[in-house]
Amino acid sequence: MSLRAAPPEDAAILAALHAAAFDKPWSAGEIAALMATPGVFALAIDQQGFILCRSIAGEAEILTLAVDPARRRAGVGRGLVEAAAGLAGQGGAESLFLEVAADNIAALALYSATGFQRVGLRKGYYASGADAVVMRRALNS
Repeated sequence: MSLRAAPPEDAAILAALHAAAFDKPWSAGEIAALMATPGVFALAIDQQGFILCRSIAGEAEILTLAVDPARRRAGVGRGLVEAAAGLAGQGGAESLFLEVAADNIAALALYSATGFQRVGLRKGYYASGADAVVMRRALNS
């Protein structure tokens, strides 16, 4: 697996991965707009998956993590989470946060296995009405 920083020019490739991973994917334009925001970075592993994060004022947040369904349970997600946590920590973030649908059992298992702990619940957060589990991982501790 070849981990690399994904530049804004990769937005269409990342959007294709997002579309393979999610029922309601983000467009290339939406991803490009996020990537143009200060503090946002993207990491990708070949064309198997990517993670998009924002790091600002001592905190970092996973905005999205998308893994090609054919590559799930092969370490791609774990590799991306660990690389993003390392990069955010190097940049001065003390914590890494995320929100994940309460019914996304596979994602909850991945995040728990990579050191995240549940710190909150946002009722009806998603358009589908699903709750969002808020999770946090301490960095640099």
